[in-house]
Amino acid sequence: MPLGDSITFGLCNGGSTGCPGGYRVELFTDAVNDKKNITFVGDPTLANGPKTVAGVAFPPNNVGHSGWTITQITQIVTMTPMSALMWSGQPTPNIVLLHIGTNDIDGIGTEPQSSAPTRLGTLIDDIIQRLPDALLVVAQIVPYPSNASGVMTYNAAIPALIQDRASQGKHIVMVDMFTGFDVKTMLGTDNVHPNLAGYVFMGDKWYGAIKSVLP
Repeated sequence: MPLGDSITFGLCNGGSTGCPGGYRVELFTDAVNDKKNITFVGDPTLANGPKTVAGVAFPPNNVGHSGWTITQITQIVTMTPMSALMWSGQPTPNIVLLHIGTNDIDGIGTEPQSSAPTRLGTLIDDIIQRLPDALLVVAQIVPYPSNASGVMTYNAAIPALIQDRASQGKHIVMVDMFTGFDVKTMLGTDNVHPNLAGYVFMGDKWYGAIKSVLP
């Protein structure tokens, strides 16, 4: 289940139009090429992406809400019986890919940027509670040049959040989406959303984190 904001949905070109499928296209391509099985679950009203990828029908579902903050994502997690999912006919996710926090660093909403890691920890715990058998993969977010120091501070707090829960036996790992993300070649014209090259980078990173658990 791809979970997050507009970067999960797949906006680019200044945020006004889409890169259909976003990072999910490259992630799916990697899996198909590696003869691994993967599908995406999520809100069908948010579904987007090409019809086929690498000669295989592309699963377009995701939970990428444009402009949403950590708290807003937490609200849909806590109001939903996640163990059964809210979307009829879709299986319970075995893996959750979480990239969230850019809008908190951007100052959207009324909550202080400084407490964003605490809010992330709450969201992580809520997901684990509702999907205890799933692997939760939490991303250090891609660069946001308008508040570079804020991103650095936020990302620096994430490893401890992950390690604390992993040491308790929770199924959780971190993926670093920041290191190696070249803002000159991978960020779109709005300096917020990745361009196609950025989404390819993200897809490859996600795949590296989950390929060993894919059938």
